[in-house]
Amino acid sequence: MVHEVRNQSSVSTFTLSGFSEFPHLQPPLFLLFLIIYTVTLVGNLGIIVIIRINPKLQTPMYFFLSHLSFLDICYSSVFTPKLLEILVVEDRTISFNGCMTQFFFICMFVITEMLMLAVMAYDQFVAVCNPLLYTVAMSHKLCALLVAGTYMWGGFCSVTLTYSLVKQSYCGSNIINHFGCEYSAILSLSCSDPSFSQMVCFIISTFNEACSLLIIMASYVFIVATVIRMPSKGGLHKAFSTCTSHLTAISIFHGMILLLYCMPHSKSSWLLVKVETVLFTVIIPMLNPLIYSLRNKDVKETVRRLIHTKLHSLHIKFR
Repeated sequence: MVHEVRNQSSVSTFTLSGFSEFPHLQPPLFLLFLIIYTVTLVGNLGIIVIIRINPKLQTPMYFFLSHLSFLDICYSSVFTPKLLEILVVEDRTISFNGCMTQFFFICMFVITEMLMLAVMAYDQFVAVCNPLLYTVAMSHKLCALLVAGTYMWGGFCSVTLTYSLVKQSYCGSNIINHFGCEYSAILSLSCSDPSFSQMVCFIISTFNEACSLLIIMASYVFIVATVIRMPSKGGLHKAFSTCTSHLTAISIFHGMILLLYCMPHSKSSWLLVKVETVLFTVIIPMLNPLIYSLRNKDVKETVRRLIHTKLHSLHIKFR
């Protein structure tokens, strides 16, 4: 498919502009993004390992959280290594196929994470509103189907959007005014009519965002209604503490999406688009493990136990 379309195009490589307009900032930006990426990998891998080794965390909520951490690792790893590369090397080119591949994976992981947050909202709804039936309602089979469904839908949407880019002709400038293969930045280089691609992007983006927010809002309306009727203050506190981390993650994720895609992509606003994309693809994956671990007693207890065990074994070793 890619080969057939590329025969109509004279562009075989793209050049990523990155932050080339600020050469004096590139070394400190490289160091900053490298530290953030390292924290992202360590934090999210840590969450996955902690969930695996603690029997108390073998619940649907943590099953979904482990997949959220996996998605954070994936979509951060699609963009960040290339961003780090173009900050330190002169050659900022990326092949046509490489660019489409990067876009495909970032699109798939972002859409899948959006739906995963909606699934987690539904899980919170069942946990708070039907606690006695929670383990029955959220069976292992249902959890696996929900997770598989999010990945499959993310993949389908990504294939559709990638195809809408691939079918365009690229015969003019090959300089992408971005640090990665972002949809509107690629489409701005097309020398064919982009209206069909823009319509496809609008429909898929709007549908996914609307459905995800609808599920989240409906879930939390029922949660709030249930919490208000709770006679026990202890139950009230537990319900809110359970939901706070998830609400924080949702607010940051969807807030960034709405800010990024409601922003006009004019020439004067491209720097702001780049900054927003950095926040979305680099910062959010680092924040999620912090959000879910700092307010979670089970996670903090497991971390403390691991540190204590490690220190104890080192003490015995060097006695």
